Amino acid sequence: MTQQLEWGNQLISLHFQWDERTAVSLGEIVVGETVVGFKHNVPIVDLLVAGSGHWIANDRLVQTSIGANMRYVSHTASIYENDIKRLVISVEDPNTGIRCDVTYELAADAAMFRTFVAVSNKSDEDIHLEQVTSWANEFGSQASDSPDPRAWKLHEADFDWLAEGRWHATATDELFPVLSQQLTQHDPRGEHRVISTGTWSTGKHAPLAFLDSEKLGLVWMFQIEHNGAWRWEIGDNTHDGYMALSGPTRIDHSWHTALSHGEAFTTVPVSVTLGTTFDEAYASLVAYRRAMRTEHAGNFHPRVIFNDYMNTLDGDPTTGKLLPLIASAAEVGAEVFCIDAGWYDDSGDWWPSVGEWEPSTTRFPSGLGEVIDAITSYGMIPGLWLEPEVIGVQSPMAQVLPDSAFFQRNGHRVVEQERYVLDLRDDRARQHLDSVIERLVNDYGIGYFKFDYNVSPGSGTDLYGSSTGEGMLEHNRAYIKWLDALHSRFPEIILENCSSGGMREDFAQTSRFQVQSTSDQQDYRLYPAIASSALMMLLPEQSGNWAYPQPSMNDEEISFNLSTTMLGHFFLSGYLNHMNEKQRGLCKEAITVYTKVVQPIIASSVPFWPLGLPRWTDDVVSVGLKTKQKSLFTVWARNVPESHRNVVLFLPQFTGVEVEISTVFPKRPDFQQWDLQWDKQRGIAMLHVPTGIHAARTFAITKKGGGC
Repeated sequence: MTQQLEWGNQLISLHFQWDERTAVSLGEIVVGETVVGFKHNVPIVDLLVAGSGHWIANDRLVQTSIGANMRYVSHTASIYENDIKRLVISVEDPNTGIRCDVTYELAADAAMFRTFVAVSNKSDEDIHLEQVTSWANEFGSQASDSPDPRAWKLHEADFDWLAEGRWHATATDELFPVLSQQLTQHDPRGEHRVISTGTWSTGKHAPLAFLDSEKLGLVWMFQIEHNGAWRWEIGDNTHDGYMALSGPTRIDHSWHTALSHGEAFTTVPVSVTLGTTFDEAYASLVAYRRAMRTEHAGNFHPRVIFNDYMNTLDGDPTTGKLLPLIASAAEVGAEVFCIDAGWYDDSGDWWPSVGEWEPSTTRFPSGLGEVIDAITSYGMIPGLWLEPEVIGVQSPMAQVLPDSAFFQRNGHRVVEQERYVLDLRDDRARQHLDSVIERLVNDYGIGYFKFDYNVSPGSGTDLYGSSTGEGMLEHNRAYIKWLDALHSRFPEIILENCSSGGMREDFAQTSRFQVQSTSDQQDYRLYPAIASSALMMLLPEQSGNWAYPQPSMNDEEISFNLSTTMLGHFFLSGYLNHMNEKQRGLCKEAITVYTKVVQPIIASSVPFWPLGLPRWTDDVVSVGLKTKQKSLFTVWARNVPESHRNVVLFLPQFTGVEVEISTVFPKRPDFQQWDLQWDKQRGIAMLHVPTGIHAARTFAITKKGGGC
């Protein structure tokens, strides 16, 4: 007899099913009035242990023998902090004594749910886990349709240093070749597998993707919430497609872990949502991120930050160089002034000396306090750059800390680009970092830290673990716990996550930082594609896109720079102190617009893309923020040829509505006004952009008579 369980909130409900002969699976998901069914019983958890395998030969995350053998034991539903609903379904394999507690969590105002699995050993024999899914399911279809694995498009993003967030789409009929596997009566063996290794969780690919099907009227969106190694995949199961998400695995990441009787292992969390359109699924993602992020200072009021590094001091700060910049940053309206790399180095070669974090005496002859006092005298919050997870090979701390405080393999410390990597499982490593933060806060009043991370230590550490991948995973989790403890001790501190720019934009970290650096890209002409696509990974109020206007730039180039940071967490650099009055005035105008127009709505807005997600080489890029009554959007023209100057911007939220469209930046009369016409019947704005130059404008569109 089939048993059923329904669980969810007012926006989404999950309907589970099982019987004595089959594993627990999802039978339906209901989103609003849309019912999506799944017909082929994909177990809610699949796992491999040493001595077991798949029931069909493959390297997939799914179709494992243990997963198929799991049977329902019990379930509990509860509500915990912040009104988060929680469901735990317990299943067990009677042959091995392996029990899995599959947890689902759901915020009250979001249609995206989090899920993870606790695997425990109820047998008397040790087991060796090699992979576990945090989520697996079919694509599904609405009741009036039949499942079709080839009716979808997969949207995924490639990352690289200086080239983050390059989204592209591939039809599943290209990923799933026609095999006529029905003749064999076996499913295909392959999969489209995307993996990340090391600790740069977005170093090559995004732990987030979405699938959409115009034919079936459905969109899936998912993310893996982990700051280390991960894997997601999609594949063809003949009658439908499937998706599966996990943390590290043996085959991809040299990960396995041993469990004795009574011991348990918990997978990395993932989150999933389902909608009928991209806008619907993406809005659920945004709502989920706001509901599930750590509560701390600055969540809803992004500050205007000046940082001395990018295209400016480049890691060479001194008292003489900083004091004029501090005065100019205050003049244009900066709220935070962050001193970047090099402030601790006396040798002139700061890269291999990081780790002790004592202020340089040669750079600051009268002490760092003189510079900090100048920052606070202008009413700005003082900030410092740190790379807390590494110790330079020339740092005194490399000799002070024991070997156990560092990543090791085969008895040797792991070295990457003249740095040792701290292992935050170790008490001495954590104590060192705690003492550094406490000293800088207590002695200097630092209120802002930029945490950087410029190396990745390969597969992990083999110290105190079954595998290098296990050591890596435990370190990743120890780092997250350290961040949580840091917030508890210093709740007013603002933390920026920078990992060679945007190399760690996973939700495990972005949920804990108020600010996320999106790139180290130093060419302002390339940055708009990064700034626009970053909002797939980040909330707009935490998205830090560099603006680095320079005295050598003309007014259009300066405004182009400033527009790149306008709809995020305002990030400013550049030699303001060398600018003329008009140039500094343009910077001040941008900050005034930001504080009066953007700040009030950014933390309640939902991003949108009037031209779709950008490609790296697009000559026109656009992104916007929308609320119920008002939308802001920026358009960048990047050396547009005459043949591309007519641009159609899609603004469906205003279809059929009379609107007012105005330029909010730059508004000066000496700037060329861009011709923009509104077609309310189609919900589109027709824009003529300038050709042959780099220029940008930020617009506001409001309902007539609706106010702001």
